[in-house]
Amino acid sequence: MTKTALVTGAEGFIGSHMVKFLHARGWNVVGSYRAEGTASFPRLPNLRFTQCDLRNGQRITQVLAQCQPTHIFHFGAQSLPTASWADPVETFESNIMGSLYLFEAVRHLKRPPVVVSACSSAEYGYVPASAIPVVEEQPLRPLHPYGISKVCLDLLAREYFLDYKIPAVIVRLFNTTGPGKTSDAPSDFVRQLIRMKKGLQPPVIEVGNLKPRRAFLDVNDAVRGFYLAAMKGKPGEAYNLCATRTYRIKEVLHAAIRLSGVEAEIRPVSRLMRPSDERIIFGSTRKIRKATGWRPLNSLEQTLGSMLKYWNGVV
Repeated sequence: MTKTALVTGAEGFIGSHMVKFLHARGWNVVGSYRAEGTASFPRLPNLRFTQCDLRNGQRITQVLAQCQPTHIFHFGAQSLPTASWADPVETFESNIMGSLYLFEAVRHLKRPPVVVSACSSAEYGYVPASAIPVVEEQPLRPLHPYGISKVCLDLLAREYFLDYKIPAVIVRLFNTTGPGKTSDAPSDFVRQLIRMKKGLQPPVIEVGNLKPRRAFLDVNDAVRGFYLAAMKGKPGEAYNLCATRTYRIKEVLHAAIRLSGVEAEIRPVSRLMRPSDERIIFGSTRKIRKATGWRPLNSLEQTLGSMLKYWNGVV
């Protein structure tokens, strides 16, 4: 039987990659996006896109009735911690109420689909050095409204599995980057380097704190992880999805400079310094590897290379 996936947040960074991944594997794919006119989408057989604001429960019910998905990959969300501080109400309406409306609509389907919920490492909040790499059993103590909203999605998915037998799988995603990503250190570095190469800015790269360690997962490895979680993950369970080694942000910067071939002065600027930065963000992936056989395939250099190519075509 041909599988049909509904991908919420199909206009977003990971959602758009998920759409391409599933379609390339012969799935019927329906991508939902929030607002009219926000993105352009490819026209391909067995692929269509539909407007659906997750805060509209009636509209979600209509979309599910039309596409009858076997799987739902739920990425639709307000995904920036900084934006969640500025407007926590909008974040909660989108991420908590939107997810609740989705699960309620799924609950009334005759055949409930597998629902893979994109949760976040932000749920853990501050983790002591003794608990790194963080495991799924670590207490959830988020530090901002975005993290709180993802804890709510995490708990909703588990509750709807326990109470209504909806096969919901939870994926707690750590730092992920790749072509199309914005608003993280690697994409900011690469974009500036391409602008220098094209003579659009002086050979000076502005940076924030370069000391923290992060494990940057390639987006292609991330979507494969979500796919394997859907196929082999245990309903009601949460799985970390993270790269398997960390780098200092400084190492990421120097790798990007080396790959770009650009000579650049590195200039720390106060506006890019955060009030506080976790020294390290790193998650254990033992559980998802054991359950699904997943492991990341792309090196940091491969990821940065694909990002340089992407920004070269955009800038």
